[in-house]
Amino acid sequence: MNGNDKEIIALSKEMCNKVLSDIEKAKRPVLYATKCSLDNAKYNYKTGYLTPGPKKVATELNVSSVKKMSRAIFMLEILIRNLLNGAVNTKRELYYISKGEIKHNSALKALDFQDQPESDSTIDFICEILECYREDMNCYANDRGGQTYSQQLVVTETLPDGDKAVVDLSKLGTTPFQPKNRPQNLKLSARKKIDFCLIVESEGTANTLVANGFTKRHSCILMGAQGVPSNAVRGWCKLIEDELGTPMYFFGDLDAYTMQNIFRTLKAGSAASLIRNSDYSAPDVRFLGVLPEDIKKYDLNDYPVKENDAQEVRALKKAQDALANDPFFHDKRNKGLSQILKWLLQHKRRCEQQAYFTVDPRDPTMPEKIIVDKIKRGDYV
Repeated sequence: MNGNDKEIIALSKEMCNKVLSDIEKAKRPVLYATKCSLDNAKYNYKTGYLTPGPKKVATELNVSSVKKMSRAIFMLEILIRNLLNGAVNTKRELYYISKGEIKHNSALKALDFQDQPESDSTIDFICEILECYREDMNCYANDRGGQTYSQQLVVTETLPDGDKAVVDLSKLGTTPFQPKNRPQNLKLSARKKIDFCLIVESEGTANTLVANGFTKRHSCILMGAQGVPSNAVRGWCKLIEDELGTPMYFFGDLDAYTMQNIFRTLKAGSAASLIRNSDYSAPDVRFLGVLPEDIKKYDLNDYPVKENDAQEVRALKKAQDALANDPFFHDKRNKGLSQILKWLLQHKRRCEQQAYFTVDPRDPTMPEKIIVDKIKRGDYV
């Protein structure tokens, strides 16, 4: 058990003892949790990611909150047991572990979770009270996205028993390296200087670029983000940024969803993860494209947003809200990104990253040539 585990266990005991003491004194205990929402998010360009403001959410014991507070203590006991035993679980597994506890103890039936979102929100509530990561509680999400290719990158992982595993990505062929949710256990080195890291929104397009020889011709790291970046992707990008200082570029669609939900989350974190953005964001990543001016420059196929598509209409509405309320888009040094959102709202058009394959359909390396040229010319935001 490490020092951080001991600190979390101590804070947990302190919280539970305070709740018990208040009840014994006939006082209503109150739990205070960091408010993880946009109205409590602050953004400073020098920091580079969204941080929590001073707002707290107070949960006082009463008829309406007794189940929420009891469930939190119940789940906390399961998480603390994992820390003491060195066990690791996903949120899905913890849901079933809690069901198992209730199955074998009928006195706990009132705490039963009807579905996983209820237990997930309880775990999040605990982390917001203790101001810790769920990974600090040995709770991990399923690894998703972040498939990484490079001819230069070497990854050294410290295993739980202290042994070290070394992975030379140049030896993997077309098999990607899959980052884990705890990048703090990884150390990076390079066989020779790495010129840039390219994060591709579509994992399929990333795989295509690799198959067509992208990483053979360029000293780079190539990664597939697979849509909205998971904690594994965000933490992995942060590690590359911190340890290698490699310039990082994001290549994705030109649409409102990509700008807000994917790129902004990668670059500055999310409002729902205010307490963890410092380790799960890559503030120096640049938006390489698709840029609005690329449509005319490369004669790309774009198309109008479907007015009857609820998802696309919702993305545009969120873009309006972001320009009005999101401190990230308010910062003047992110003016270029705000202008892209305004362009999307004004023109109501979108263009996918795969449109670069239309430029010269007989040259499979044309998208690569455009990407590398844009990096060399500084054609990014």
